[in-house]
Amino acid sequence: MARQIATAVFDKGIALWKRLDTLGFEGIFFSEHHFGLSYSPSPNLLIAAIAQSTTRLRLGTMGVVLPLYQPWRVLEEIGMLDHLTGGRLEIGCASGVPQELIQTGMGPEENRERFNESLQILDAWLAEPVISHQGRYYSFDKLRIVPRPLQQPSPPKWTTVVSTTSAVKSAARRSRICTAFESVARVKEIFDAYRAEADRLGIACGADHLAIRRNISIAPSEAEAQERSQMAREAAFKVLAGDPRVRQQSSSLLDAPKSANGFSVHADEFIAGTPARVAEQIIAQCRSSGAGHIAAILGRAIDEQRIRATELFAEQVIPILRKAEIA
Repeated sequence: MARQIATAVFDKGIALWKRLDTLGFEGIFFSEHHFGLSYSPSPNLLIAAIAQSTTRLRLGTMGVVLPLYQPWRVLEEIGMLDHLTGGRLEIGCASGVPQELIQTGMGPEENRERFNESLQILDAWLAEPVISHQGRYYSFDKLRIVPRPLQQPSPPKWTTVVSTTSAVKSAARRSRICTAFESVARVKEIFDAYRAEADRLGIACGADHLAIRRNISIAPSEAEAQERSQMAREAAFKVLAGDPRVRQQSSSLLDAPKSANGFSVHADEFIAGTPARVAEQIIAQCRSSGAGHIAAILGRAIDEQRIRATELFAEQVIPILRKAEIA
C-alpha cells in the first residue's frame, strides 16, 4: 500500500507540474525534506524528471540542503541540470530544518559551518572552472568540476533566509533571497538589510532579487477559502508544537522550526480568499516589503482541490499580478 501511495504522489505531481508550463506560472521551486512523507528528499531528481517535458518554466530548488552533501556532487548536478533544462535552472540553497538534521547526528553549529563552507565552494566554482579549497570539512586542490552550467556567468542563485544576518551574507554573495513565516513588517526588515548591504557594496538590487513564500488558500467563495486557510493554520500550530503525526503529513510547513527554537508563524503567512482578494493581498505584501516574486503554496496534497486551486490562481490571479506595479 505504501508503495502505491508513493507512486501516486509522483505521478500526480509530475502531471500537475507539466500543466504549469502552459498555465502562466513563471517557475517551480522544489523543497528538500527528509524522514517524513513529503516525498522530496532529492529536489534535483524532480527537476530532471520534468525537464524534458517542459519548455518555459524556470526550475529550481528552495533549497538543496547543502550540509547533507559533498559539495562537488551538488556542483556536478547543477551543471547537469542547467543543460537538461536548456538553461532554465535556478540554484537554491538552504541550511536545512534543525529537527531533520538532528536525526542525522548533526547539531546546529556543525550545520552552519558546513553550509557556509559549501557556499564558499559553490561561489568559487561558479566563478572559475578549476578550484582549490582548504577548510574544516572539505579540502582539495585544483579540482575541475564538470559540466559547467549552460547559463553564463551562472544560473540565478537563491538562498532561503529568516534573519537579517543571513540576508546580509546573501547580498554579499550576489544571491537572491526568499523568506517565509514572518510578518510583512519583519520581511521588510530582512529585505531592507539585504538592500542596504547591496547598496554598500555597489551591487545592483531590485525587486527581482526578493521573494516571499506564502501559504495561499483560494476558492470561488470567501467562506470556502477561509475554511481551507483555517485548516492550514491549525496544521501549522501543531507542527510548531512538535506533533509528530502532523509533521509526517504537512509538507508545506516541514521547514518551519519548532516553537521551542523561539520561532513562530505569523498570520501574514496565510493568504486566503477569492481570486480578486488573494491578488489584492499578494500585491499589498509585495509592495510593503519590496518583493518582486511570490512563491505560492496552493495546498499540501496533490489532489483535485489542489488542482482546482492551481487553475483558479492561474486563470484569475496571475493576470492581475502581471499588471501590478510593485514600487
